[in-house]
Amino acid sequence: MAEPSEGSGQAGESTRGLMTLCGLAIVAGIAIGFIGGAFRWCLREADEWRVEMLRWAHELPGPGWLIPVAITATGAALAALIVRQIPLAAGSGIQHVEAVSRGEAGPPPLRVLPAKFIGGLLSIGSGMILGREGPTVHMGATIGAEAGRRAHLDDDDMRLMQTSVAGAGLAVAFNAPVGGALFVFEEVTKTFRLRTVIPTLLAVAVGVGCSRIIVGDRPDFLVGPVDSPSIVLLPVFVVFGLLTGLLGIFYNRVILGLLDLVGRVQRVPAFVKAAAIGAVIGALLAIDPLTAGGGDTLAQKLIGGGTIALPVIAGYLAVRMIAGPLSYASATPGGLFAPLLAVGALWGVLFVGIAEVFVPGVDSTLTIGMALVGMAAFFGAVVRAPITGVVIVIEMTATTSVTVPMIAATAAAVLVAQLAGEPPIYDSLRERMLAAQKPKP
Repeated sequence: MAEPSEGSGQAGESTRGLMTLCGLAIVAGIAIGFIGGAFRWCLREADEWRVEMLRWAHELPGPGWLIPVAITATGAALAALIVRQIPLAAGSGIQHVEAVSRGEAGPPPLRVLPAKFIGGLLSIGSGMILGREGPTVHMGATIGAEAGRRAHLDDDDMRLMQTSVAGAGLAVAFNAPVGGALFVFEEVTKTFRLRTVIPTLLAVAVGVGCSRIIVGDRPDFLVGPVDSPSIVLLPVFVVFGLLTGLLGIFYNRVILGLLDLVGRVQRVPAFVKAAAIGAVIGALLAIDPLTAGGGDTLAQKLIGGGTIALPVIAGYLAVRMIAGPLSYASATPGGLFAPLLAVGALWGVLFVGIAEVFVPGVDSTLTIGMALVGMAAFFGAVVRAPITGVVIVIEMTATTSVTVPMIAATAAAVLVAQLAGEPPIYDSLRERMLAAQKPKP
């Protein structure tokens, strides 16, 4: 009887290893599905509570506007105190996921999970201009890493597991399973290896399925019928994309500049700085609730057919271009993606309002379509993951009629940012994180 060859033995071990990864991905996917779904449900309840609180505060005699200022400042301060105990809970967490995937950092410990959950509720729920996707991605990565530790995986497979379940976290955050998977392949690993693809797809499918039990199965944004723009107008979308690339470069520099500015204030405790930033955001909430918060309500108003005067659109855009990065500079748990989508939608609507004065064929019928295109193009310019951006917007809106101009504009935006030599935002944030962790001489 012929003995099994060495190659067949290696193939068997590889198959068993893949099956182990798949089994762990399913279990971890269930966990991030329910935990991420609960996180989204809590944030939704916090949004509704905040609307009622603002209405009540405005009806009070005297300086009722101080109430949202105090609440947002307190939420940011408490979140910063959590970060002081668990520094990995700061900010988005996506840069840490990428560093782990590259072997530049160790997998997150389990204590990051409750820190991100509670800290994210405090900071995002209080009205800070931060996204829910950062915490869910990092919570997913933490669950994946813990599953790998309990299964005694080697370092490579543990990194793979934390990365795969991180993608499920993004998918749960936006109810966008394909976008969550593409994020892993295009942004984090930059590869389509089968050993990564299959566990990621399983974690994403199971995670989104479980989250829908809690938050429901419908697109994040409700968009009516949108006509496909004429192919004659495709150059307009390309020009829009080129300008969006410049806007994305500016936004990245604002984020890094404000991080540097806040970081230079070393004599003030981090929780005091977070409280001060929270007070500023709370004041914006008191003036107009659409100027602050994650941005979902504003984006829904824009792409759902709501009407906002063009000067007000320009004001919202200017405020969010600064206040969003300022919120991120507080170092409280929260991501960048959701605020990016709101800025992109605002920029798209503003562009149409200006272009219809100068460009024949451009009119208000393009407003919703350009807002959708702006969401994907601005995401692509900042994050430098164009396919992920396009797919996430399509999944979040269940709208495909502007896919062609969306692809063209996003490609143009990414091209401008790339030719300008501007690094993707998460590359910059990862380098900052690793530099801060090096021991000082």
